[in-house]
Amino acid sequence: MKPTVGVELFQQLDIRVGRIVEARPARGARRPAYQLRIDFGPSLGTRTSSAQITDHYTPEDLAGRLVVAVVNFPPKIVAGFKSEVLVLGAMEPGGGVVLLQPERPCPPGLPIG
Repeated sequence: MKPTVGVELFQQLDIRVGRIVEARPARGARRPAYQLRIDFGPSLGTRTSSAQITDHYTPEDLAGRLVVAVVNFPPKIVAGFKSEVLVLGAMEPGGGVVLLQPERPCPPGLPIG
């Protein structure tokens, strides 16, 4: 278990709903991953992410899927492209990731709180 943190730390994270508009293999990644383009609605637009989610998903499975992501981490270069957001998922013991998504349809850009 990780150390306890205050609600103030959680409130600093900007976590939003996004819709994957494109997924493709991330060429040059050290571990299998996808390069995602995710729409976060009019206020944030489209952002990119590198996601190691190849165990359970194909690019065709991902297009149109709602996801939950942290959108206010600094961008970093991953596999030769800029990864701007961190897509959230449940981490399986074997290394697989199960994506988090809203329980009902909702518009991209909604904040998570």
